[in-house]
Amino acid sequence: MKEELEKQLEKIKRKAKHALSKKAAYGPDIDLTLYIKSRGEAVKLEDYEEKLMNVGIELSSKSRAASYFQVDNIALNTYSSTDEIELTSLSTAIRENEDLILNYYWKAVPVDLDKYTAIAELAGGEGYVIVAHKDARIKRPIQTCLLLHKPKLIQAPHNIIVAEENSEIHIVTGCLTSLGAEGLHAGVTEIYVKKNATVTYTMIHNWSRKIHVRPRTAAIVENGGKLILHYINMSPIASLQSYPKIELIGAESKAYTSSILIGRESSLLDLGSCIILSGERTSGEVVSRIIATDSSKVISRAKLVGEARNVKGHIECSGLLLTNKAKITTIPELEAKVSELQLTHEAAVGRISEEEVIYLMARGFTRREAESMIVRGFMEVSIKDLPNSLIKRIQKVLDLVAEKL
Repeated sequence: MKEELEKQLEKIKRKAKHALSKKAAYGPDIDLTLYIKSRGEAVKLEDYEEKLMNVGIELSSKSRAASYFQVDNIALNTYSSTDEIELTSLSTAIRENEDLILNYYWKAVPVDLDKYTAIAELAGGEGYVIVAHKDARIKRPIQTCLLLHKPKLIQAPHNIIVAEENSEIHIVTGCLTSLGAEGLHAGVTEIYVKKNATVTYTMIHNWSRKIHVRPRTAAIVENGGKLILHYINMSPIASLQSYPKIELIGAESKAYTSSILIGRESSLLDLGSCIILSGERTSGEVVSRIIATDSSKVISRAKLVGEARNVKGHIECSGLLLTNKAKITTIPELEAKVSELQLTHEAAVGRISEEEVIYLMARGFTRREAESMIVRGFMEVSIKDLPNSLIKRIQKVLDLVAEKL
């Protein structure tokens, strides 16, 4: 390893050590000493095939352009069907790709943002690196899978995605745990979208009720670039806190984020997005659908910051309460730093309309069937720029969840 890279890595580790006690800005604080740092245990992925399919992951990889599988903090295998995509583990990239690490490692997300970014660096949690080369137009999805298996483990992957000029990729990340597992997932994802490139990044999470999840995601989008983020959480979970930050630094760049949050049992979900529109004629949109049932609590944050002329941004948040003990809080923020821009927001939280239920029951449906239909319709969000097969799979899973609510 060359001297410049060694110095950078040493500096990063020093910053991380100083931030180990730094609390996050939002969400309940987690005592890191309750969890263990280790590589974890390898398992047979075939034992999880059905659960993997429910988060959009295929073991065969036949319909995928590339695949990455990780259990705990162990990279099991990587696969790429084309030389237009480089897909490696983070440890491999650190050993073999000095320029990439110097240019992108901890550049979008500060290592000392909070204790969770710090532990992601210090726990040695592996992760994946995806590079789409210039002019690559990859229609089949790239899939990445993160499975947390060992009890009480800190799973801390650090992922880097680079879409070079005029490239287009679709990434599906499925995250899940073994049945009844408890632990902490503190993943970091850095996304770099170059000139006229497009990245669609879909995260489907199916954790367990004893898992705390602290993803830290940030993106930098250059001229004419486009970033689409979809986030879906379907399962009961101890707590989830995430607040991706997207910087539209290039003129006419775009960002769209959508989230489907289902709060069940005593889950505490605190999720949001921040889009900074600093390039001229940039546009950003944040859309969320929230369902809260049982005694769950959901906080939905969204922020648009307009820093340049002729930018446009919109926030749309809708929540549906299914029980009296559940709670939904929406926090939209608009910050304008120049006069010639357009930023808007709308938010609504309510219950299932009794009139709609009666209308459907009058046409032969039971109350249960009517309520399930309304919930399914409510959860429909435009999942842009994904293959139809994957959209159908996601909708099927959402339908199954709606039937259980």
